[in-house]
Amino acid sequence: MALDRQGITSDAFTITPSDATTQRAVALWVGGAGNVAVKTEDGTTVTFSGAQAGSIIPVKTMQVLATNTTATLLVGLR
Repeated sequence: MALDRQGITSDAFTITPSDATTQRAVALWVGGAGNVAVKTEDGTTVTFSGAQAGSIIPVKTMQVLATNTTATLLVGLR
C-alpha cells in the first residue's frame, strides 16, 4: 500500500462500506456524490460531508464505514 516516486498508486479496488471490514487505502475516489465516513490509519473517525462525484479524498483509511456514508461507487487506491 504505497505510492511510487511519481505519487501514483499501484492498485485500486471497489469499496463496499462496512462498519466491520478493514479496507486499507491511501486515497478514495468518489463516483457518486454524498458523505464518506472513514476510520483513518491513526484510528480517527471522520465524515467528509458533501464529497462531489469524481473527487479524490487523499486520506489513509482503515475502513470506509457504512454508518453515515451516503456516497456511492467508491474506489480505494493503494
